[in-house]
Amino acid sequence: MPDEQKKEVRINFPQDLQGGVYANNMVVSHTREEFIMDFLMVGPRAGAVTARVITSPGHIKRIIAALQDNIKRYEQRFGNVKVAEEPKGSIGFTPSTKH
Repeated sequence: MPDEQKKEVRINFPQDLQGGVYANNMVVSHTREEFIMDFLMVGPRAGAVTARVITSPGHIKRIIAALQDNIKRYEQRFGNVKVAEEPKGSIGFTPSTKH
């Protein structure tokens, strides 16, 4: 078996995605094959889905591990992060359960 070497992969970052999107809420659903994460921006009178990410169960575990590692390093550098309060009442968004 040949020695595995790290390969550099060039990633194209489309210009229309470079500014990112803001989300202050998230809804997660799943099927056997995938996790669906809808990121929302919810204001006092209205809300909108700003992004949807669909990934496999194996990748969602890697995402969770990466987030846990990054929050740990963030808190070591900047101090503890307080958990945000849950929004009060319904936000008026009910994801479809038909997948």
